[in-house]
Amino acid sequence: MDEIIHKLVKRFKSNDPFVIAEGLNIRVKYVAFEEGTRGLYYRKLRRRFIVIDSNLSEDWKRVVCAHELAHDRLHPGLSRFWIDQHTFFNTGKFERQANVFAVKLLTCLVAPEIDESNESYLLRCGIPKQLHHI
Repeated sequence: MDEIIHKLVKRFKSNDPFVIAEGLNIRVKYVAFEEGTRGLYYRKLRRRFIVIDSNLSEDWKRVVCAHELAHDRLHPGLSRFWIDQHTFFNTGKFERQANVFAVKLLTCLVAPEIDESNESYLLRCGIPKQLHHI
């Protein structure tokens, strides 16, 4: 996973998931989903799509894009829905991997400052508190 992230960041000179998705020719669309769904990734006729809930904050849109990008890179051929539940991330191996990928991608170009708490570092990188346990 770290190797994949490193190659993507090096290739696109950015850790912005939207820049990477565009460079990989993955179309990003926005839709107002019902509560509980933040995004999804799917392939249709050799085209790849990331669909993000248009009602999310900008930080969450970045996280969801990175998460769905992980499905493209780590789980080729699978279309996965990222669905909220009460436990939020108790959704299986593929979802946990995509969450870890998203956090690693979004933090890879930002070093923690001296004596900075982990929470402060993650917030500075735009990682919502719900993902700080990763």
